[in-house]
Amino acid sequence: MQFDWDWGNVDHLARHRVLTVEAEEAILDRLGQILDYEFVDEEHRYRHIGATLKGRLLIVLYTIRDEAIRPITAFDAPRNIAQAYRQGEK
Repeated sequence: MQFDWDWGNVDHLARHRVLTVEAEEAILDRLGQILDYEFVDEEHRYRHIGATLKGRLLIVLYTIRDEAIRPITAFDAPRNIAQAYRQGEK
């Protein structure tokens, strides 16, 4: 799986104190899932929840461009969404 990073999306993650490796881990989380998506600027943008290897739950917004995953931003999952995710782990 290839990821597409540049200063723009790295900066968006940094604003939420999320590292690129954390966003990648959350997207690749085997228990992660797409919550929903929308069509913006002629592309699908997915809202995905997943956990990092250290257990941090993140919401990652991303799109697919040229067969690569391009994260747009990421942030800690709100409590209600995190709670539902954790209940699904059991």
